[in-house]
Amino acid sequence: EMDAKHSRKMQALREEMDLRRKTEIHELEERKNNQISELLGKHEGAFGEIKNYYNDITAKNLSLINLLKEQVEDMKKKEIVLEKEKTDVVLQNKELMEPLQQAQEKVAELQKKLIRYDKDKEILMNSKARLKIAQKELKDLQWEHEVLEQRFSKVQAERDELYQKFTKAINEVQQKTGFKNLLLERKLQGLLSLLEQKEVELGEIVTISNLDPSALSLVSHKLEDVLNSKNETIQNLQLQLARVCKAHNDMLQTFEAKLTAFGIPLDNLGFQPLAFPLPGQ
Repeated sequence: EMDAKHSRKMQALREEMDLRRKTEIHELEERKNNQISELLGKHEGAFGEIKNYYNDITAKNLSLINLLKEQVEDMKKKEIVLEKEKTDVVLQNKELMEPLQQAQEKVAELQKKLIRYDKDKEILMNSKARLKIAQKELKDLQWEHEVLEQRFSKVQAERDELYQKFTKAINEVQQKTGFKNLLLERKLQGLLSLLEQKEVELGEIVTISNLDPSALSLVSHKLEDVLNSKNETIQNLQLQLARVCKAHNDMLQTFEAKLTAFGIPLDNLGFQPLAFPLPGQ
């Protein structure tokens, strides 16, 4: 009985479970069909939209292709025209190559001239600056020249006056010195002649008188004293003559130095100054 009861319960449970399963399966199928219907509707809408989108794109692409074809044809025509123009331009370039080369050479030459111009401009500016300095220096030098000319005129006048005075003085000194030298020489010659005469007279007196040696010795000593005195006088006169000659020669040297300092040639004196030789020369 328990087994039968259990079997009945199991059968009822199976039927209930089958019914529930079928109900759930039916519900699942309905939800699935609803979802499929919704998805199909959505997909159809999306497909329609995509179809319309791609149809629009296709139409646009077709119109664009047609437009591009027209543009390609226009570009080909333009290319033909440009090729022709290119040929003409190449010919023109060939014709213009020589003038272009000449123009480039001319430009290079002008650039060199421009560089030289800049250098010359700088040199000119420096020259102008130096010219201003030189003009200022020239004005200063002109002023100094005028001052020096005035001073030169004054010095020249003083030189002429000094030259006249000096010439007069040298003539006077030469006359005085020559006269004094002549007197001294004549006096010296007179003394020498007198000495020779006295020696001769003394020799004659000694010969005639036949003096004894003691008297002769006394006379000789006196004579020697006289001769020594006369020799001293002669030496003094010679020394004075040497001093006068040296002073005269020194004066001539000073005179020539002054003339040289003032720029006066020695030939302009009009006479040759006489330099007296020193005694013994």
